Amino acid sequence: MISSAHPPVRLGARLLSIDALRGLVMLFMLLDHVRETFFLHRQVSDPMDVATTEPGLFFSRTLAHLCAPVFVLLTGLSASLFAHKHGNRAEASAFLFKRGLFLVLLELTLVNFAWTGQMPPSVIYLQVIWVIGLSMLALSALLWLPRAVLLVLSLLLIGGHNLLDGVHFAAGEALQVPWAILHDRGWIEFGDALRLRTSYPLLPWIGVIGLGYGLGPWFAAEADSARRQRRLLLCGLAALAGFVLLRLLNGYGERPWVSGDSGLQTLMSFFNITKYPPSLLFIALTLGVGLLVLRALERCQAHRWVAVLGVFGGAPMFFYLLHLYVLKGLYLLAVALLGRNQGAYFGFDSLGWLWLITPLLAVLLYPPVRAFARLKARRRDLGWLKYF
Repeated sequence: MISSAHPPVRLGARLLSIDALRGLVMLFMLLDHVRETFFLHRQVSDPMDVATTEPGLFFSRTLAHLCAPVFVLLTGLSASLFAHKHGNRAEASAFLFKRGLFLVLLELTLVNFAWTGQMPPSVIYLQVIWVIGLSMLALSALLWLPRAVLLVLSLLLIGGHNLLDGVHFAAGEALQVPWAILHDRGWIEFGDALRLRTSYPLLPWIGVIGLGYGLGPWFAAEADSARRQRRLLLCGLAALAGFVLLRLLNGYGERPWVSGDSGLQTLMSFFNITKYPPSLLFIALTLGVGLLVLRALERCQAHRWVAVLGVFGGAPMFFYLLHLYVLKGLYLLAVALLGRNQGAYFGFDSLGWLWLITPLLAVLLYPPVRAFARLKARRRDLGWLKYF
């Protein structure tokens, strides 16, 4: 382990600890997507039903809750470092705007096709890539605000959006479509031919990406690493303490937790939080853990396994698309060879298969992701590579 006083390892313009955290949550995402591919016969609700969800499935899904908040936070943080490096907010704003549009287009095409296998689609699920793209579009405008104002606005969006949970608009009303995109998860109908599902309502995610952007100066090349690690520790612990306090009060933004038939079931109920849209407690828990893990990765960055995680995090969009199509191919192959063994789905009989297949897939995907990351680092003259 290196001393906390040492500066972070930088891979060209990239920070290893940031890439490693991104890579870690992407492996959690891989586990969750293996579940969504081969365990569809055991769907989970949001929040989950702890009375009918077995502990292994519950905690596998809860672990995956880290993915979207951490990834969106790091997107904002990376945008801030980009702006700081170039000394030009206009360049950062333009890049965010173009990349945001690219991600929205990607969600509507390649990503959705990987999930549904339909072209043209009859259903489009507007999920995490969509919301990251829209969040980048929002940040391209918000980054012109003073940093303190942006941080306050971000915290207000994160902490206050649950006040809007009771606001709904019926299909056909003028505000139904924009509100479904902003906060009220639902369906947008385009006749009988096309339906859009706003799986990731936008409003709180703008707060998360803005918060990440506001943290950027902590990670600048001239920033003191010991001070940054103290701040990460304090903010992470404060977020977790806020989560525990609010959860004990059993009030704002979440269904109440209840005592179960066992201590384990009570613990599951306590940590059973809402992702769509992410409640204040969801964001407090996941970002609190994320900040503490980011600190730990910086302190352990001399270890080889941190560099391995950094490879996955260094080419995130390439990994994302690759793993979706590999999973789709494996699913179709399983159906062709073995048939449908869970009614309408092909699925594993036990969770153990998920925990076995996920690390095997990670090993399989590592070489092409590493090759692409090296190409990305070597060929900076190919501007399109930075979008992946």
